[in-house]
Amino acid sequence: MNHPVTCALSDFSSRYLQEWCDVDRGFPESQDLVGLDSPCVIHDSGDMVTWKPMPRNPIGTLSGVEKGIELALHQDVHDFYCSQFSGDMRAKFGDIELDLLQAFNEDDIDRLQQNILGHLVTQRRLKLKPTVFIAALDAEFEVISICNLTGNVLRETLGKDIREVLAVNVEEFLTQLTPVITEE
Repeated sequence: MNHPVTCALSDFSSRYLQEWCDVDRGFPESQDLVGLDSPCVIHDSGDMVTWKPMPRNPIGTLSGVEKGIELALHQDVHDFYCSQFSGDMRAKFGDIELDLLQAFNEDDIDRLQQNILGHLVTQRRLKLKPTVFIAALDAEFEVISICNLTGNVLRETLGKDIREVLAVNVEEFLTQLTPVITEE
């Protein structure tokens, strides 16, 4: 059975792809993904990669993070990052523009786990409640994250205890996202 986060992420990914089609752009494109191997890649011209989100079967876990910091991650974190391979997707939540972070391939999963582990170690050192980032904002020190204790989705200032609850959970957050198409 699919977890609600997996379904909501799949739904947003479909809406994101549809938005690309609606503006006659075909599939999402990225210069940053050129030369990277992934089940998402439709075409790599050497200058631009066209891609689409692909379900990951079986769904993975971020057990490396859990072992590294001896902390069980909220199930929504696993489902968000490990249910599909995808490029990052631009979106809006209300008036907040963000890049929804995704893993493009297995190497990305490894790099992601290292970054999450570093984030959690820093939070532990600063005595902050643990969160896991899921989106980057244009403001350098702000991210969208999942509170590991409650599952709430937060707008967070890195390294500080400045947090604003945006949604009660990841499923609600994803259903409220609007895809944004950008020029590369």
